[in-house]
Amino acid sequence: MGSCRLRIKKSAAQEIEKLTHTDSIRIIQAIEKLAQNPRPVGSQKLSGQEKFRIRVGNYRVLYEIIDHELIIFIVKVAH
Repeated sequence: MGSCRLRIKKSAAQEIEKLTHTDSIRIIQAIEKLAQNPRPVGSQKLSGQEKFRIRVGNYRVLYEIIDHELIIFIVKVAH
């Protein structure tokens, strides 16, 4: 799979803005890597949903992969 476009839900962007500078940088870098590899080692598909989860430090990033449009949609960032 080639490079995907990233979309971030407004509420997820607000959650990232509330974090410390160090944590937000780490999460943004992890999200940018998803554009190249949407299913990295350690990502988990959530049961009963079409969403995935990656762990970044103490935080989780929930996202959807829209394969036919090559879009990664960041849904939630939470502790």
